[in-house]
Amino acid sequence: MNDKSRKYSRLPTEQNNPRTRDLDRIPLRKVLEKLNYEDSLVHRAAGRAIPAIEKAARLVSKVYLAGGSVFFIGAGTSGRLGVLEAAELPPTYGVEAGRFRALMAGGPMAVFHSKEGAEDVFGNGFKEIKKLVKKGDAVIGIAASGVTPYVKGGLSAAKKAGGATVLITCNPGERTPEADLAVALDVGPEPISGSTRMKSGTATKLALNMLTTSAMIISGKVYRNWMVDVRTTSQKLALRAERITSTVGQVPQKEARRLLDLTGNDVKTAIVMARRGINVKEARLLIKKHKGFLKTILG
Repeated sequence: MNDKSRKYSRLPTEQNNPRTRDLDRIPLRKVLEKLNYEDSLVHRAAGRAIPAIEKAARLVSKVYLAGGSVFFIGAGTSGRLGVLEAAELPPTYGVEAGRFRALMAGGPMAVFHSKEGAEDVFGNGFKEIKKLVKKGDAVIGIAASGVTPYVKGGLSAAKKAGGATVLITCNPGERTPEADLAVALDVGPEPISGSTRMKSGTATKLALNMLTTSAMIISGKVYRNWMVDVRTTSQKLALRAERITSTVGQVPQKEARRLLDLTGNDVKTAIVMARRGINVKEARLLIKKHKGFLKTILG
């Protein structure tokens, strides 16, 4: 066994799980019960990582509020999870196009078709991030193993450019000098050895949900538990905007629709108009004065 093979064989994500060694010789119901048990361990790992997730969320919020951009970079399942975050934040929280972006090893087509080997090129990650990142931006590297060269290259380029760097990994023992902060999720070995789309993928999704959601909350994108910057890009979201405006604005849904029409479907502005009895211009000035935080306007 050469040094590289020995190194990879020692990764937590490559270890064999003693609890699932009989998966191919037990009844299907037992297989599912064992898989379910392994999944039940994931939320504990996410819980133990809360202090690191909190730091990462504050970092992301600081970057966003200062006008910077946040980039997710990863390969395989990890990369696809980054794509989900970048795609879903704009409609949910009304963030501007390009403020959250995702880079995938192997390019956009690798989101749909596995491109093995793309993750092994440090230089590709470095070059791709170098073209995009500037001082004041942040790069979130996602790598279950913690050692993916493509991700390390991206983090290295970001650090050289003066950007903030975060690594989300399921390898708590990895020390990554390219990352200012590491969110380490200790999920233990996978039910199928090395299949990091399982517990590692689930834990990473949980951590990303917590990180980005809490970052948006402390950035003023949520009032109580309402997404008050939602974009009405579908019928479902348009109806949701009406319900939010009606409930938080304390007006009938018909009046909520009228206010939304006046504001170009700007939920936050419509709510302030309803609650404070002011016009569009006054509401927008008030929101700007309070930096988008409805809690300081409405209490």
